[in-house]
Amino acid sequence: MSLIDDVRRTTVGGEVRPPLDVPSLTGGRRPAFTIERASDLGAYHALRRQAFVEEQGLFAGSDLDDRDDDPRTVVLVARDRSGAVIGGVRVGPATDGPDIGWWTGSRLAVAPGWRATGHLPGRRGSGAPRGGIGVGPALVRAACAYAENAGVLRFEATVQAHAVGMFRRLGWERVRDVRVAGRPHELVRWPIGRIAALVAATKRDLGALLDGLAPGGAGWIGDDGAPVPGSDLIAACDAILPSMVERDPEWAGWCGVLVNVNDLSAMGATPVGVLDALGARDRAQAARVLSGVRAAASAYGVPILGGHTQLGVPGALAITALGHATAPVPGSGQRGQEVRLTVDLGGGWRPGYTGRQWDSTSGRSGEELRALGAFVRETRPAAAKDVSMAGIAGTLGMLAEASGCRAVLDVNAVPRPAGATMGDWLTCFPGFGMLTTNSPAGRAPAAGPATSAICGALEAGSGVALRWPDGELTDVITAGVTGLGPSRGDI
Repeated sequence: MSLIDDVRRTTVGGEVRPPLDVPSLTGGRRPAFTIERASDLGAYHALRRQAFVEEQGLFAGSDLDDRDDDPRTVVLVARDRSGAVIGGVRVGPATDGPDIGWWTGSRLAVAPGWRATGHLPGRRGSGAPRGGIGVGPALVRAACAYAENAGVLRFEATVQAHAVGMFRRLGWERVRDVRVAGRPHELVRWPIGRIAALVAATKRDLGALLDGLAPGGAGWIGDDGAPVPGSDLIAACDAILPSMVERDPEWAGWCGVLVNVNDLSAMGATPVGVLDALGARDRAQAARVLSGVRAAASAYGVPILGGHTQLGVPGALAITALGHATAPVPGSGQRGQEVRLTVDLGGGWRPGYTGRQWDSTSGRSGEELRALGAFVRETRPAAAKDVSMAGIAGTLGMLAEASGCRAVLDVNAVPRPAGATMGDWLTCFPGFGMLTTNSPAGRAPAAGPATSAICGALEAGSGVALRWPDGELTDVITAGVTGLGPSRGDI
């Protein structure tokens, strides 16, 4: 099995994809070597012993360690055209216990005749393909791809001086000098931009687009809902992705109500009703979308007040919700406040949306859903934002931006279901997820069927950083998420 196919199987929740046709990508020529996940480690261990014990004397007797005994460790090997192993590298979690998305790559070893070249040994100048990537760099790139597809958010390696240049050319970043087995090494980190890329794709342009509109009004800019002047009404509106309306109409209808109820909940509002605006190519599609809208409205106990339906057009859905709150909860906190994540870990990945949408709501009773919706209203945090399509990390960035602060998220403290990698969990839509802030030592709130934990804080600065168990901070968002800036003019 090719590495690419193996990675795809690992990260798409069992959806089988056909392997790439490598000869067609190389002009019909067989590549000098291929990379795959190893099943038999004997040849790889022999290469490691030759390199690290016999040639370099880095270890005495054996270079095997506890990472080799960890069943989560993955070995990628390079094979020449005859099938012989000519190189390998191992990757896997850096710590014992649950995999929190911190991995390391190590024990990169390449057979002597293949070092610093991607050519067949002894064939330079004899018609072998030139300019190909070497075995070592190819293994490093494969390791990076494997780690990222496994939901890793921090990927590091300790490399010897002679290999630093190669890692730098491949895009790795220096962290600091370290010593391994008494020898000087450099700790390097692969830059994983998954969270920043999601934020850029979903939220970055809002500030410029909405310039002059002041959405939400003074003090509420960028909040989940908008207070209606002169009343206790809160208004919220969300559109559903057209592709979702097309491929999963009932789910689109359900989510249209779900996201609006969550928006009202984040403001501490009690829902009054919803209105839907639906476009559909025909009656059948419209009926399927509306069945989802009706099911969700019934489950949440929210009446459908009215709306508009247009047939004979591409599928589209937008829902507006109204609620009332005499004292709305803002979406901006203050420096020094703790960040709490309250999230429903029940359910699982929505079929067809693995790694992107966690369905925690469709299996809940109406009573449970209404308890979740009342969470902010009953606990009255200093600030609240419901987790949007920007994911937990991106939504935390929005809260930090509105607060004029930087947010630090303690990765190890984030409530997370067993079926989700850290990378997927921090970037997916979780169904029900609420980020709230309070002063330290605030009481632990009742959260109904959800799980609640303090997992971060607001501090001076901007953006979002992840804090790891070793105390290391990695920046995943370096500036404001939306460009809307602080929601209060006095920040």
